[in-house]
Amino acid sequence: MRLGNKVAIVTGAGSGFGEGIATRFAQEGAKVLVNDINADAGERVAGAIRKAGGSAQFVQADVTRDADWARLAQSALSTFGRLDVVVNNAGWTHRKKPFLEVSEAEFDRVYAVNVKSVYLSARHVLPTFRHQGGGCFVNIASTAGLRPRPGLIVYNSSKAAVILMSKAMAGEFGPDKVRVNCVNPVFSPETALSAEFAGGTITPEVRAAYLATIPLGRFSTPLDVANACLYLASDEASMISGVCIEVDGARCV
Repeated sequence: MRLGNKVAIVTGAGSGFGEGIATRFAQEGAKVLVNDINADAGERVAGAIRKAGGSAQFVQADVTRDADWARLAQSALSTFGRLDVVVNNAGWTHRKKPFLEVSEAEFDRVYAVNVKSVYLSARHVLPTFRHQGGGCFVNIASTAGLRPRPGLIVYNSSKAAVILMSKAMAGEFGPDKVRVNCVNPVFSPETALSAEFAGGTITPEVRAAYLATIPLGRFSTPLDVANACLYLASDEASMISGVCIEVDGARCV
């Protein structure tokens, strides 16, 4: 078991990449705190993990709120007695559109979910990691932060911020034996936001256009992303910090 005796929080784990990460972590022995703003989705994932023989509890929380992060971090400690890994997976986007058509409310929401949430996770988890003598953050960014697509300027820039924030956190938190890494998935039709990235509808033509940008010829899957996170969260990556792994079939080359 690559994550035996480890406790992990996975945000946005009610579907898509987050569900894949939470499920894969549990398969490898982690006790998982499944977080999502959607209670039905989060309870479904936690229940499925338990049914399969894993250990999981659901905690509903809005990752853009300081008080919710305080409760989320405390829930891990009260439920499982410790906390070893935080996967900041929760994400949001505005619908694909020209930059000047993005509303201020959309801008604020994208940055709150994608960027502020990472700050809040560190604010409430780092003290525990320091007390325990170490820990691990895995932040889910995007290839959009490296190879931006038109019509998604605000989303692109928010993911670029996550990439740089992850590297900066790794440098600052390293003396505390806290590792911080980043995973950059490419577009996937299996995520709830895929239609928004595509402008509202994933037509066969849109699907083909996205696929044509990926040299390996297929989209990333939740399992692909989960396996990258699994490595970064495991002791096999004990000397890996401040890196970004592109799970993109060479899209960013």
